[in-house]
Amino acid sequence: MVDERSLGAQGAGGGETRGRKAPGRQRESSRAVSGQEQSGDKRLDYALRPRSLDEMIGQERLRDKMRILVQAARQREEALDHVLLYGPPGLGKTTLSHILAQEMGANLKPTAGPAIEKAGDLAAILTNLRKGDILFIDEIHRLGRAVEEILYPAMEDFVLDITVGSGPSARSIRLKLPRFTVIGATTRLALITSPLRARFGVVERFDFYSVEALEEIVIRAARLLEMPIDQAGAREIARRSRGTPRVALRLLRRVRDFAQVRAEGFIDQEVAQDALALQEIDHLGLDDLDRRVLSAIITKFGGGPVGLETLAASVSEERDTIMDVVEPYLLQLGFLDRTPRGRVATRAAYQHMGVPYPETPGQGSLFG
Repeated sequence: MVDERSLGAQGAGGGETRGRKAPGRQRESSRAVSGQEQSGDKRLDYALRPRSLDEMIGQERLRDKMRILVQAARQREEALDHVLLYGPPGLGKTTLSHILAQEMGANLKPTAGPAIEKAGDLAAILTNLRKGDILFIDEIHRLGRAVEEILYPAMEDFVLDITVGSGPSARSIRLKLPRFTVIGATTRLALITSPLRARFGVVERFDFYSVEALEEIVIRAARLLEMPIDQAGAREIARRSRGTPRVALRLLRRVRDFAQVRAEGFIDQEVAQDALALQEIDHLGLDDLDRRVLSAIITKFGGGPVGLETLAASVSEERDTIMDVVEPYLLQLGFLDRTPRGRVATRAAYQHMGVPYPETPGQGSLFG
C-alpha cells in the first residue's frame, strides 16, 4: 500500500512548471483537468510512478523503441544516446526519464531550463556528472542562448570549454567530460533551436492515452492506494481525463474524497459521475474554460473564424493558455478547426454545446 499522507517531497524534477512560470500558467494550474503539475501531484505521481518499461502502461510504440535503445546500449556497455521527449504536459515524459535511468542502472540528475540561468550554472552541473549519468532537463525549450552554446560541445564531443579571465589576457580551457546522456523534455518542440535539436539522436513524441490505458492506470493507482473501485467507476474517470494520466490520478483523488463523504468510500460509475459533475467536468472531460471558449466562438463570433488574441480577450484568459492547453484537446475531439483566418467551431462542437448548427453561416462564419 502507498500511503499518500506519509509521502515525502520526493522525485525532484518531476513537474512541468518549475522555475519562472510562463504566461497564463498560474490560472491554468488551478483547473482539475489541467495537465500542468499542481500542489499535491508530485508526491502522488512519484509514489505511483512505474519503475520499469514493463510496468509502464500505454505508449506502446514509444515503449518498444525505448526498450530496444536500452538493450542495445547495455549490450555495448555504452551510455544511452541523447533523447528528446515532447508532447503535452502530464503524459509521462519525466516518468520515462526515471524509467530509463532505472533500466540503465544510472544516476538521474534532474534540472529545468528556467533553473539554468547562466552558463556557469550548467558548467557546475556538467562537471559533477559521472560516467553513464543521465542529465534530465525539463522545459528544455527555455534554456538561454548562452547556456545552449555550452551544451552543444558537451553533448557532441563530451567536452566543456571554459573562458578564464577577460580582455586580452583571457584564455580558453577545455575540460574532458565523461560520456553521459541528456534527456530533454518539452511541451513546445517548435521553440527548440535547430542546433540543439540536432544534438539529440532520438526525438520521440508522447501521444494522448486511450481510455483503455487510462482505465488500467486508474485501477492500478486505486489498488496501490487501497481505494475500493469497480471497473465501471474507473472507466468513467478515464473517459473524463483528457487522455492524460496526471489528470486521471488527480480526478481519482477528488472522486475518492466524494466517495468517502457520500458513498461509504466505494467508487462505482454513479459515484464517479456525481463527483465529476460536482467538479463541472462533463462526460468528455471538458470543464468551464473549455465550454466558455466554445461558447464564445459560437455565440459571439458566429462560429468563427476568430483570431487567437480576440478569442483570449473574450474569455479573459491568456493566449498561451488557449493555444497550449485548451486548443489541443478541442482539436483532438474535432470540436475546433484552425484556419488561416482564425479558429472555427465544427458541427460536433455545436452538437456538444446544444446549439443548432446554422444552415446558412452567419456574419462571423468562415464563409461570411
